[in-house]
Amino acid sequence: MLLKEVLLCFIGLSAGGIIAAGVFAFLAIIGVFPRLIGFTHTKKHIMLYETCIILGGVLGNIYDIYEFPIGFGGNIFLGIYGLAVGIFVGCLVMSLAETLKALPVISRRINLGVGLQYIILSIALGKLTGSLVFFAERFGQ
Repeated sequence: MLLKEVLLCFIGLSAGGIIAAGVFAFLAIIGVFPRLIGFTHTKKHIMLYETCIILGGVLGNIYDIYEFPIGFGGNIFLGIYGLAVGIFVGCLVMSLAETLKALPVISRRINLGVGLQYIILSIALGKLTGSLVFFAERFGQ
């Protein structure tokens, strides 16, 4: 029984680490971090950026697993957190918008003369369906 629990713990932590690495790689690929570094002209603090990104991922995962109550700061902490998340989401959206500019280039490279709108529509419908299934499951509990 103990071996089974240790194995399940190892598999769960490994899967979580892989997912977290994938998310960080995605954010790095679309250029969120280089854009922030270039915008703020703080290239000399690159080690601090890397440390904060890794620390944020690790602490976020620990908080998600153990659900520590955050009882300090009250509304001030909530406001600062909301501002930071809003800035990050804004940067992420702008990076994704620039990535979408690559779709016409890709369509020319693969000689896709007709049908690009259907590819974009199918991506959007897949996202919509996934979101609806997720929220339907959560509301049903």
